[in-house]
Amino acid sequence: MLRKLLLGLATAVFVFFTWSAATEAQRGQQPPVQLPEGAGKELVQSTCSQCHALNLVTTAGYKREDWITVFTSMANLPKEQVATIADYLAKNFPEKPKPPAVVIPGNVNVMIKEWEVPSLGSRPHDPLATPDGMIWWTGQWANVLGRLNPKTDEMKEFPLKSPRSGPHGLTVDKEGNIWYTGNSGAHVGKLNPRTGEVTEYKMPDPAARDPHTPIFDQKGILWFTLQGANMVGRLNPQTGDIKLATAPTPRSNPYGMVVDSKGTPWFVQFGTNKLASINPNTMEIKEYTLPNPETRPRRVAITGDDVLWYSDYSRGYLGRFDPKTGAVKEWASPGGPRSQPYGITTIKDIVWYSESAVSPNTLVRFDPKTEKFQTWIIPSGGGVVRNMMPTKEGNLVLACSGRNRVALVEVKNSGKSE
Repeated sequence: MLRKLLLGLATAVFVFFTWSAATEAQRGQQPPVQLPEGAGKELVQSTCSQCHALNLVTTAGYKREDWITVFTSMANLPKEQVATIADYLAKNFPEKPKPPAVVIPGNVNVMIKEWEVPSLGSRPHDPLATPDGMIWWTGQWANVLGRLNPKTDEMKEFPLKSPRSGPHGLTVDKEGNIWYTGNSGAHVGKLNPRTGEVTEYKMPDPAARDPHTPIFDQKGILWFTLQGANMVGRLNPQTGDIKLATAPTPRSNPYGMVVDSKGTPWFVQFGTNKLASINPNTMEIKEYTLPNPETRPRRVAITGDDVLWYSDYSRGYLGRFDPKTGAVKEWASPGGPRSQPYGITTIKDIVWYSESAVSPNTLVRFDPKTEKFQTWIIPSGGGVVRNMMPTKEGNLVLACSGRNRVALVEVKNSGKSE
């Protein structure tokens, strides 16, 4: 029951910041948040409410130094105000119990380097490593796409065409154009990095309100999930034509997505204990039920044998699903049942993911051959790593959302069983 309540809270917070303008109007009718009296109340009220609702403050909880890390990544404040706000928040909204990070040693070495993105309060959502060595991110709250040259530390942000687009997921086409999902703007967008030009492709159905995770198949067709709309979309970049299909299970919340070697898209359904495939020609969706009814797969990765790996956010497990046989196998994540595994990917058939609820967040490596884990602490604490992607060199890029950072993980021995 506790896991279900936590999962419901996490989903509610996500929806709170990404739904459409109609939902905004409904929220405006909610009773205002009442902050406790005390020195710092007015500063918190005036500063934090400029960018988001105050319930994001009242439902959180950190130690004083962690509160400073969080709100200074959102606003540039004088030192005296930082101290006053930190004292107020630490007193009234102290750290809530979180599972401790579990560090498992091993023979693989990594070096994690992080960069704070230029726009404070940007909340980077998804990262992307492009073939030219750049690292991109979606600045979801700043309405920008960002680009980092990790060799020179040079950063550039590209403003998007429509206000409040809510850029969410990222991918790149063969010409080097950056594609993103406008989660709040109900569109898919394309950025030409050479010119800064943004092209938007609006959803053909008003119900398709929240494009989520995008990915190209081998033919250059863009596929994407729409979580709250309970849909999957297909976009032809040559024509701009968009087709939509609704998942059979209501409120199944299509989330992370991959494409197998045959060109079939697969996605996990965060609102239920299922994952699914979609026929690339007919767009027929076929669902597969996972054994445990409490499983809530949030992101998905794929290995060279077309086996799917999912992060079970609700139960704290890493899962394996073989589409050929339907066999499912699961391993308890090192941080335990409340660790909330989230962003996940594979490199040379090694599985990597992050535990988003342990303190601090961890980077986890799992070798399917030996079934052994190794873990590392993310230096900034992570602040929830919602997604991660491999680079062509066999490294990883992360978006540390709550810390307003992107990260590069240089991996040694990434393809060897240890």
